[in-house]
Amino acid sequence: MPMKIGERSFNNRVQQGIDNTFMRDAVSSAQARFQSNKAKAEEQLGHWEQWRELSEEIRAHTLENLDFYLEQLTENVVKNGGHVFFASTGEEANDYVKKIAQDKQAKKVIKAKSMVTEEISMNEAFESVGCEVIESDLGEYILQLDDHDPPSHIVTPALHKNKEQIRETFANLKGYDKTSKPEELAQFAREQLREEFLTADIGVTGCNFAVAESGSVALVTNEGNARLSTTIPKTHIAVMGMERIVPTWEELEVLVTMLCRSAVGQKLTSYVTGLSGPREEGDLDGPEEFHLVIVDNGRSNILGTAFQSALHCIRCAACINVCPVYRHVGGHSYGSIYPGPIGAVLTPLLEGYDDHKDLPYASSLCAACTDACPVKIPLHELLIEHRKVITEQEKMTTLPERFAMKGFGMLASSPALFHMAEQAAPAMMSPFSKDGKIEKGPGPLKNWTNARDFPAPEKETFRKWFKNREEES
Repeated sequence: MPMKIGERSFNNRVQQGIDNTFMRDAVSSAQARFQSNKAKAEEQLGHWEQWRELSEEIRAHTLENLDFYLEQLTENVVKNGGHVFFASTGEEANDYVKKIAQDKQAKKVIKAKSMVTEEISMNEAFESVGCEVIESDLGEYILQLDDHDPPSHIVTPALHKNKEQIRETFANLKGYDKTSKPEELAQFAREQLREEFLTADIGVTGCNFAVAESGSVALVTNEGNARLSTTIPKTHIAVMGMERIVPTWEELEVLVTMLCRSAVGQKLTSYVTGLSGPREEGDLDGPEEFHLVIVDNGRSNILGTAFQSALHCIRCAACINVCPVYRHVGGHSYGSIYPGPIGAVLTPLLEGYDDHKDLPYASSLCAACTDACPVKIPLHELLIEHRKVITEQEKMTTLPERFAMKGFGMLASSPALFHMAEQAAPAMMSPFSKDGKIEKGPGPLKNWTNARDFPAPEKETFRKWFKNREEES
Protein backbone atom coordinates (compact mmCIF):
# COMPACT_ATOMS: atom_id res chain seq x y z
CA MET A 1 0.00 0.00 0.00
CA PRO A 2 1.46 3.37 -0.96
CA MET A 3 2.50 6.15 1.36
CA LYS A 4 2.85 8.36 -1.69
CA ILE A 5 0.22 11.06 -2.23
CA GLY A 6 -0.33 12.44 -5.71
CA GLU A 7 1.43 11.74 -8.97
CA ARG A 8 3.06 15.09 -9.68
CA SER A 9 6.84 15.34 -9.77
CA PHE A 10 8.75 16.65 -6.76
CA ASN A 11 9.62 19.91 -8.52
CA ASN A 12 5.98 20.50 -9.51
CA ARG A 13 4.79 19.81 -5.98
CA VAL A 14 7.35 22.21 -4.54
CA GLN A 15 6.46 24.94 -7.02
CA GLN A 16 2.77 24.59 -6.23
CA GLY A 17 3.57 24.91 -2.53
CA ILE A 18 5.69 28.00 -3.10
CA ASP A 19 2.91 29.58 -5.17
CA ASN A 20 0.31 28.95 -2.45
CA THR A 21 0.61 32.20 -0.50
CA PHE A 22 -2.15 31.38 1.98
CA MET A 23 -0.63 28.03 2.86
CA ARG A 24 2.80 29.55 3.40
CA ASP A 25 1.39 32.27 5.66
CA ALA A 26 -0.64 29.71 7.63
CA VAL A 27 2.35 27.41 8.08
CA SER A 28 4.66 30.25 9.07
CA SER A 29 2.15 31.50 11.65
CA ALA A 30 1.59 28.02 13.05
CA GLN A 31 5.31 27.32 13.27
CA ALA A 32 5.90 30.53 15.21
CA ARG A 33 3.07 29.69 17.60
CA PHE A 34 4.19 26.09 18.10
CA GLN A 35 7.81 27.11 18.67
CA SER A 36 6.87 29.78 21.19
CA ASN A 37 4.59 27.43 23.13
CA LYS A 38 7.18 24.65 23.08
CA ALA A 39 9.88 26.98 24.43
CA LYS A 40 7.63 28.02 27.32
CA ALA A 41 6.74 24.40 28.08
CA GLU A 42 10.41 23.40 28.07
CA GLU A 43 11.28 26.20 30.51
CA GLN A 44 8.41 25.29 32.84
CA LEU A 45 9.47 21.65 32.90
CA GLY A 46 13.13 22.48 33.50
CA HIS A 47 16.25 20.42 32.74
CA TRP A 48 15.00 19.92 29.18
CA GLU A 49 18.21 18.38 27.85
CA GLN A 50 18.21 15.81 30.63
CA TRP A 51 14.62 14.89 29.75
CA ARG A 52 15.70 14.53 26.09
CA GLU A 53 18.58 12.25 27.07
CA LEU A 54 16.27 10.09 29.18
CA SER A 55 13.74 9.89 26.35
CA GLU A 56 16.45 8.87 23.91
CA GLU A 57 17.63 6.16 26.31
CA ILE A 58 14.10 4.79 26.65
CA ARG A 59 13.56 4.63 22.90
CA ALA A 60 17.00 3.15 22.22
CA HIS A 61 16.61 0.51 24.95
CA THR A 62 13.17 -0.48 23.69
CA LEU A 63 14.33 -0.90 20.10
CA GLU A 64 17.39 -2.86 21.15
CA ASN A 65 15.06 -5.27 22.98
CA LEU A 66 12.06 -4.99 20.67
CA ASP A 67 11.53 -8.72 20.29
CA PHE A 68 11.29 -9.17 24.06
CA TYR A 69 8.84 -6.32 24.58
CA LEU A 70 6.65 -7.30 21.62
CA GLU A 71 6.38 -10.83 23.02
CA GLN A 72 5.56 -9.47 26.48
CA LEU A 73 2.96 -7.12 25.01
CA THR A 74 1.35 -9.92 23.05
CA GLU A 75 1.12 -12.24 26.07
CA ASN A 76 -0.51 -9.55 28.18
CA VAL A 77 -2.99 -8.45 25.51
CA VAL A 78 -4.13 -12.06 25.19
CA LYS A 79 -4.35 -12.38 29.00
CA ASN A 80 -6.60 -9.32 28.97
CA GLY A 81 -8.92 -11.04 26.51
CA GLY A 82 -7.73 -9.35 23.33
CA HIS A 83 -6.46 -10.63 20.00
CA VAL A 84 -3.06 -9.78 18.47
CA PHE A 85 -2.13 -9.95 14.80
CA PHE A 86 1.37 -9.29 13.45
CA ALA A 87 1.24 -7.88 9.92
CA SER A 88 4.45 -8.03 7.91
CA THR A 89 2.98 -5.72 5.27
CA GLY A 90 0.21 -3.21 4.93
CA GLU A 91 -1.68 -5.68 2.76
CA GLU A 92 -1.68 -8.28 5.56
CA ALA A 93 -2.96 -5.73 8.06
CA ASN A 94 -5.74 -4.67 5.69
CA ASP A 95 -6.72 -8.26 4.92
CA TYR A 96 -7.03 -8.93 8.65
CA VAL A 97 -9.29 -5.96 9.38
CA LYS A 98 -11.39 -6.67 6.27
CA LYS A 99 -12.06 -10.18 7.59
CA ILE A 100 -13.13 -8.73 10.94
CA ALA A 101 -15.52 -6.36 9.17
CA GLN A 102 -16.96 -9.16 7.06
CA ASP A 103 -17.35 -11.52 10.05
CA LYS A 104 -19.17 -8.79 11.96
CA GLN A 105 -21.21 -7.80 8.90
CA ALA A 106 -20.09 -4.25 9.69
CA LYS A 107 -21.52 -1.35 7.74
CA LYS A 108 -19.85 1.61 9.46
CA VAL A 109 -16.35 2.16 10.86
CA ILE A 110 -15.56 5.18 13.03
CA LYS A 111 -11.88 6.15 13.17
CA ALA A 112 -9.77 8.22 15.50
CA LYS A 113 -6.65 9.89 14.10
CA SER A 114 -4.01 7.37 13.05
CA MET A 115 -0.94 7.90 10.88
CA VAL A 116 -0.18 4.21 10.45
CA THR A 117 -3.64 3.55 8.97
CA GLU A 118 -2.98 6.44 6.56
CA GLU A 119 0.36 4.82 5.74
CA ILE A 120 -1.24 1.55 4.65
CA SER A 121 -4.47 3.00 3.17
CA MET A 122 -6.72 1.15 5.61
CA ASN A 123 -9.76 3.31 4.85
CA GLU A 124 -9.80 2.06 1.27
CA ALA A 125 -9.53 -1.53 2.55
CA PHE A 126 -12.67 -1.15 4.68
CA GLU A 127 -14.49 0.54 1.83
CA SER A 128 -13.63 -2.35 -0.49
CA VAL A 129 -15.80 -4.67 1.64
CA GLY A 130 -18.73 -2.29 1.82
CA CYS A 131 -17.96 -0.33 4.99
CA GLU A 132 -18.52 3.39 5.31
CA VAL A 133 -15.49 4.90 7.05
CA ILE A 134 -15.90 8.09 9.10
CA GLU A 135 -12.90 10.06 10.35
CA SER A 136 -13.77 11.50 13.76
CA ASP A 137 -10.71 13.69 14.35
CA LEU A 138 -11.86 17.21 13.43
CA GLY A 139 -8.96 17.89 11.08
CA GLU A 140 -9.22 14.49 9.41
CA TYR A 141 -13.02 14.85 9.18
CA ILE A 142 -12.61 18.12 7.30
CA LEU A 143 -10.10 16.59 4.90
CA GLN A 144 -12.28 13.53 4.33
CA LEU A 145 -15.25 15.71 3.39
CA ASP A 146 -13.05 17.80 1.11
CA ASP A 147 -12.58 15.03 -1.46
CA HIS A 148 -10.22 13.00 0.77
CA ASP A 149 -7.58 15.72 0.80
CA PRO A 150 -4.42 14.17 2.36
CA PRO A 151 -3.01 15.53 5.63
CA SER A 152 -0.22 18.09 5.43
CA HIS A 153 1.01 17.85 9.03
CA ILE A 154 1.39 14.96 11.47
CA VAL A 155 -0.38 16.65 14.41
CA THR A 156 -2.61 19.24 12.68
CA PRO A 157 -3.61 17.54 9.42
CA ALA A 158 -5.74 20.43 8.08
CA LEU A 159 -3.09 23.08 8.70
CA HIS A 160 -3.20 24.14 5.04
CA LYS A 161 -6.87 25.21 5.25
CA ASN A 162 -8.43 28.34 6.74
CA LYS A 163 -11.75 28.70 8.50
CA GLU A 164 -13.45 30.19 5.43
CA GLN A 165 -12.46 27.17 3.35
CA ILE A 166 -13.72 24.86 6.12
CA ARG A 167 -17.03 26.74 6.28
CA GLU A 168 -17.42 26.39 2.52
CA THR A 169 -16.79 22.64 2.74
CA PHE A 170 -19.40 22.23 5.50
CA ALA A 171 -21.90 24.41 3.63
CA ASN A 172 -21.54 22.62 0.30
CA LEU A 173 -21.53 19.07 1.66
CA LYS A 174 -23.44 19.20 4.95
CA GLY A 175 -25.81 22.17 4.62
CA TYR A 176 -24.01 24.33 7.20
CA ASP A 177 -25.53 27.84 7.37
CA LYS A 178 -23.64 29.59 10.16
CA THR A 179 -20.47 31.70 10.29
CA SER A 180 -16.81 30.75 9.99
CA LYS A 181 -16.20 31.19 13.72
CA PRO A 182 -14.12 28.21 14.90
CA GLU A 183 -16.48 27.57 17.82
CA GLU A 184 -19.50 27.29 15.53
CA LEU A 185 -17.64 25.12 13.03
CA ALA A 186 -16.47 22.77 15.78
CA GLN A 187 -19.96 22.58 17.32
CA PHE A 188 -21.46 21.69 13.93
CA ALA A 189 -18.88 18.95 13.37
CA ARG A 190 -19.58 17.62 16.87
CA GLU A 191 -23.31 17.40 16.11
CA GLN A 192 -22.66 15.64 12.82
CA LEU A 193 -20.25 13.13 14.33
CA ARG A 194 -22.31 12.24 17.40
CA GLU A 195 -24.76 10.20 15.34
CA GLU A 196 -21.86 8.46 13.57
CA PHE A 197 -20.43 7.32 16.91
CA LEU A 198 -23.77 5.93 18.02
CA THR A 199 -24.28 3.90 14.84
CA ALA A 200 -20.74 2.59 14.21
CA ASP A 201 -20.09 -1.14 14.25
CA ILE A 202 -16.29 -0.94 14.57
CA GLY A 203 -14.02 1.65 16.16
CA VAL A 204 -10.48 2.01 14.85
CA THR A 205 -7.68 3.91 16.54
CA GLY A 206 -3.97 4.27 16.23
CA CYS A 207 -1.65 3.77 19.18
CA ASN A 208 0.64 6.41 20.57
CA PHE A 209 2.31 3.84 22.78
CA ALA A 210 1.63 0.25 23.79
CA VAL A 211 2.64 -0.67 27.35
CA ALA A 212 4.32 -4.08 27.35
CA GLU A 213 4.01 -4.83 31.08
CA SER A 214 0.20 -4.55 31.09
CA GLY A 215 -0.81 -5.20 27.49
CA SER A 216 -2.37 -1.76 27.27
CA VAL A 217 -2.77 0.74 24.45
CA ALA A 218 -2.29 4.43 25.26
CA LEU A 219 -3.92 7.19 23.22
CA VAL A 220 -2.87 10.84 23.54
CA THR A 221 -5.53 13.19 22.15
CA ASN A 222 -7.06 16.64 22.47
CA GLU A 223 -10.56 15.60 21.43
CA GLY A 224 -12.95 13.13 23.02
CA ASN A 225 -13.39 11.29 19.73
CA ALA A 226 -10.87 8.56 20.54
CA ARG A 227 -12.71 7.64 23.73
CA LEU A 228 -16.03 7.49 21.92
CA SER A 229 -14.48 5.43 19.12
CA THR A 230 -13.24 2.85 21.62
CA THR A 231 -16.22 2.84 24.00
CA ILE A 232 -19.40 2.77 21.92
CA PRO A 233 -18.72 0.31 19.03
CA LYS A 234 -18.83 -3.37 19.93
CA THR A 235 -15.45 -4.00 18.30
CA HIS A 236 -12.28 -1.95 18.77
CA ILE A 237 -9.27 -2.36 16.47
CA ALA A 238 -6.04 -0.60 17.48
CA VAL A 239 -3.35 -0.37 14.81
CA MET A 240 0.26 0.33 15.80
CA GLY A 241 3.62 0.50 14.16
CA MET A 242 5.76 -2.22 15.72
CA GLU A 243 8.14 0.33 17.25
CA ARG A 244 5.46 2.24 19.19
CA ILE A 245 6.00 0.41 22.46
CA VAL A 246 7.30 1.19 25.97
CA PRO A 247 8.31 -1.27 28.68
CA THR A 248 6.22 0.13 31.56
CA TRP A 249 3.86 2.93 32.54
CA GLU A 250 6.84 4.77 34.02
CA GLU A 251 8.48 5.14 30.60
CA LEU A 252 5.10 6.07 29.14
CA GLU A 253 4.87 8.98 31.56
CA VAL A 254 8.23 10.33 30.39
CA LEU A 255 7.42 10.08 26.69
CA VAL A 256 3.93 11.54 27.05
CA THR A 257 5.47 14.44 28.94
CA MET A 258 7.82 15.06 26.02
CA LEU A 259 5.17 14.43 23.36
CA CYS A 260 2.68 16.98 24.67
CA ARG A 261 5.24 19.72 25.16
CA SER A 262 6.99 19.10 21.85
CA ALA A 263 3.86 18.85 19.72
CA VAL A 264 1.87 21.94 20.71
CA GLY A 265 3.50 23.23 23.90
CA GLN A 266 1.00 21.74 26.37
CA LYS A 267 1.93 20.48 29.80
CA LEU A 268 -0.50 17.67 29.26
CA THR A 269 -2.92 16.91 26.45
CA SER A 270 -6.66 16.91 27.12
CA TYR A 271 -6.96 13.13 27.15
CA VAL A 272 -4.44 10.40 27.95
CA THR A 273 -6.37 7.14 27.66
CA GLY A 274 -5.14 3.71 28.67
CA LEU A 275 -7.06 0.75 27.25
CA SER A 276 -6.47 -2.82 28.40
CA GLY A 277 -8.56 -5.13 26.28
CA PRO A 278 -12.31 -5.64 25.90
CA ARG A 279 -15.04 -4.99 28.41
CA GLU A 280 -14.91 -7.20 31.51
CA GLU A 281 -17.76 -8.39 33.65
CA GLY A 282 -19.05 -5.47 35.69
CA ASP A 283 -17.73 -2.80 33.31
CA LEU A 284 -20.31 -0.20 32.34
CA ASP A 285 -18.94 0.37 28.85
CA GLY A 286 -16.23 -0.64 26.41
CA PRO A 287 -16.00 -2.95 23.39
CA GLU A 288 -16.98 -6.59 23.48
CA GLU A 289 -13.99 -7.48 21.31
CA PHE A 290 -10.50 -5.97 21.04
CA HIS A 291 -7.90 -6.50 18.31
CA LEU A 292 -4.35 -5.15 18.26
CA VAL A 293 -2.79 -5.08 14.80
CA ILE A 294 0.99 -4.66 14.96
CA VAL A 295 2.35 -3.43 11.63
CA ASP A 296 5.88 -3.97 10.36
CA ASN A 297 5.61 -2.66 6.78
CA GLY A 298 9.38 -2.26 6.37
CA ARG A 299 10.28 -1.26 9.92
CA SER A 300 12.21 -4.45 10.68
CA ASN A 301 14.48 -3.68 7.73
CA ILE A 302 15.56 -0.48 9.48
CA LEU A 303 16.63 -2.26 12.67
CA GLY A 304 20.38 -2.70 12.94
CA THR A 305 21.14 -0.12 10.24
CA ALA A 306 22.52 3.40 10.38
CA PHE A 307 18.90 4.61 10.27
CA GLN A 308 17.61 2.73 13.33
CA SER A 309 17.24 5.92 15.38
CA ALA A 310 14.52 7.09 12.94
CA LEU A 311 12.27 4.53 14.66
CA HIS A 312 12.65 6.49 17.91
CA CYS A 313 10.13 9.01 16.52
CA ILE A 314 7.11 9.68 18.77
CA ARG A 315 5.22 11.64 16.04
CA CYS A 316 5.28 15.01 17.81
CA ALA A 317 6.12 17.00 14.63
CA ALA A 318 8.59 19.20 16.52
CA CYS A 319 11.01 18.82 13.60
CA ILE A 320 8.31 19.93 11.15
CA ASN A 321 7.52 22.96 13.29
CA VAL A 322 11.05 24.36 12.97
CA CYS A 323 11.90 23.33 9.41
CA PRO A 324 12.54 26.29 7.04
CA VAL A 325 11.93 24.10 3.98
CA TYR A 326 8.53 22.94 5.25
CA ARG A 327 7.66 26.56 6.01
CA HIS A 328 8.09 27.53 2.36
CA VAL A 329 6.75 24.47 0.51
CA GLY A 330 4.16 22.93 2.87
CA GLY A 331 3.40 19.32 3.70
CA HIS A 332 1.96 18.15 0.37
CA SER A 333 5.22 18.99 -1.42
CA TYR A 334 6.83 15.94 0.19
CA GLY A 335 4.45 13.62 -1.65
CA SER A 336 4.13 11.44 1.45
CA ILE A 337 1.73 11.19 4.35
CA TYR A 338 4.84 11.78 6.51
CA PRO A 339 6.07 15.32 5.68
CA GLY A 340 8.93 17.42 7.00
CA PRO A 341 12.36 16.23 8.15
CA ILE A 342 11.10 13.00 9.73
CA GLY A 343 9.14 12.26 6.56
CA ALA A 344 12.20 12.91 4.42
CA VAL A 345 14.08 10.35 6.52
CA LEU A 346 11.35 7.78 7.12
CA THR A 347 9.51 7.67 3.79
CA PRO A 348 12.44 6.37 1.66
CA LEU A 349 13.15 3.76 4.34
CA LEU A 350 9.61 2.40 4.28
CA GLU A 351 8.84 2.72 0.59
CA GLY A 352 12.18 2.94 -1.21
CA TYR A 353 14.00 5.60 -3.17
CA ASP A 354 12.29 5.19 -6.54
CA ASP A 355 9.50 7.65 -5.76
CA HIS A 356 11.21 9.47 -2.90
CA LYS A 357 14.86 10.03 -3.81
CA ASP A 358 14.32 13.81 -3.80
CA LEU A 359 13.18 13.98 -0.18
CA PRO A 360 16.63 13.76 1.49
CA TYR A 361 17.60 16.82 -0.54
CA ALA A 362 14.59 18.83 0.68
CA SER A 363 16.64 20.16 3.57
CA SER A 364 19.00 23.01 4.32
CA LEU A 365 20.88 20.74 6.77
CA CYS A 366 20.62 23.54 9.34
CA ALA A 367 20.06 20.87 12.07
CA ALA A 368 17.14 22.79 13.63
CA CYS A 369 15.14 19.54 13.38
CA THR A 370 17.77 17.63 15.32
CA ASP A 371 17.86 20.27 18.05
CA ALA A 372 14.06 20.25 18.33
CA CYS A 373 13.59 16.47 18.48
CA PRO A 374 12.58 15.40 22.02
CA VAL A 375 14.14 11.95 21.56
CA LYS A 376 17.33 13.28 19.94
CA ILE A 377 17.05 11.70 16.51
CA PRO A 378 20.02 13.07 14.50
CA LEU A 379 17.76 13.94 11.59
CA HIS A 380 20.19 16.07 9.57
CA GLU A 381 22.83 13.34 9.84
CA LEU A 382 20.34 10.74 8.63
CA LEU A 383 19.48 12.96 5.65
CA ILE A 384 23.17 13.07 4.78
CA GLU A 385 23.32 9.29 5.15
CA HIS A 386 20.43 8.98 2.71
CA ARG A 387 22.28 11.13 0.20
CA LYS A 388 25.30 8.92 0.59
CA VAL A 389 23.22 5.80 -0.08
CA ILE A 390 21.51 7.40 -3.08
CA THR A 391 24.84 8.43 -4.57
CA GLU A 392 27.21 5.59 -3.69
CA GLN A 393 25.00 2.50 -3.37
CA GLU A 394 21.90 3.17 -5.45
CA LYS A 395 23.77 5.14 -8.15
CA MET A 396 20.66 7.25 -8.67
CA THR A 397 22.46 10.47 -9.59
CA THR A 398 22.94 11.41 -13.23
CA LEU A 399 26.13 10.53 -15.10
CA PRO A 400 27.14 14.20 -15.63
CA GLU A 401 26.68 14.84 -11.90
CA ARG A 402 28.86 11.88 -10.99
CA PHE A 403 31.59 13.00 -13.37
CA ALA A 404 31.34 16.56 -12.07
CA MET A 405 31.62 15.52 -8.44
CA LYS A 406 34.48 13.14 -9.19
CA GLY A 407 36.27 15.95 -11.00
CA PHE A 408 35.65 18.33 -8.11
CA GLY A 409 37.02 15.74 -5.70
CA MET A 410 40.22 15.48 -7.68
CA LEU A 411 40.45 19.27 -7.93
CA ALA A 412 39.80 19.90 -4.24
CA SER A 413 42.30 17.26 -3.13
CA SER A 414 45.17 18.89 -5.04
CA PRO A 415 46.32 22.31 -3.75
CA ALA A 416 48.06 23.08 -7.04
CA LEU A 417 45.00 22.26 -9.17
CA PHE A 418 42.70 24.11 -6.80
CA HIS A 419 44.92 27.21 -6.99
CA MET A 420 44.87 27.05 -10.80
CA ALA A 421 41.08 26.81 -10.75
CA GLU A 422 40.87 29.84 -8.49
CA GLN A 423 42.95 31.84 -10.92
CA ALA A 424 40.92 30.71 -13.94
CA ALA A 425 37.43 31.04 -12.43
CA PRO A 426 36.90 34.82 -12.97
CA ALA A 427 37.78 34.59 -16.67
CA MET A 428 35.78 31.41 -17.24
CA MET A 429 32.64 32.83 -15.61
CA SER A 430 32.87 36.33 -17.08
CA PRO A 431 30.54 35.52 -20.07
CA PHE A 432 27.80 34.67 -17.55
CA SER A 433 28.48 37.56 -15.13
CA LYS A 434 26.93 40.99 -14.94
CA ASP A 435 27.46 43.63 -12.24
CA GLY A 436 29.32 41.14 -10.07
CA LYS A 437 26.60 38.47 -10.26
CA ILE A 438 26.07 35.31 -12.28
CA GLU A 439 22.55 35.61 -13.69
CA LYS A 440 22.27 32.61 -16.01
CA GLY A 441 24.86 30.06 -15.07
CA PRO A 442 25.76 27.16 -17.32
CA GLY A 443 24.71 23.56 -16.70
CA PRO A 444 24.08 22.66 -13.05
CA LEU A 445 24.55 26.29 -12.02
CA LYS A 446 21.20 27.19 -13.61
CA ASN A 447 19.25 26.04 -10.56
CA TRP A 448 21.50 28.13 -8.33
CA THR A 449 21.46 31.31 -10.41
CA ASN A 450 17.98 31.59 -11.92
CA ALA A 451 16.17 32.13 -8.61
CA ARG A 452 18.76 33.83 -6.42
CA ASP A 453 21.73 36.19 -6.43
CA PHE A 454 24.91 34.24 -7.06
CA PRO A 455 28.12 36.31 -6.74
CA ALA A 456 30.67 36.03 -9.53
CA PRO A 457 34.20 34.93 -8.58
CA GLU A 458 36.43 37.81 -7.48
CA LYS A 459 39.60 38.42 -9.43
CA GLU A 460 41.52 38.68 -6.19
CA THR A 461 41.30 35.40 -4.27
CA PHE A 462 41.01 35.26 -0.52
CA ARG A 463 44.50 33.76 -0.24
CA LYS A 464 46.00 36.57 -2.28
CA TRP A 465 44.07 39.20 -0.35
CA PHE A 466 45.14 37.70 2.97
CA LYS A 467 48.79 37.51 1.87
CA ASN A 468 48.73 41.17 0.80
CA ARG A 469 47.23 42.15 4.15
CA GLU A 470 50.00 40.32 5.97
CA GLU A 471 52.67 42.04 3.87
CA GLU A 472 51.11 45.45 4.47
CA SER A 473 51.06 44.89 8.21
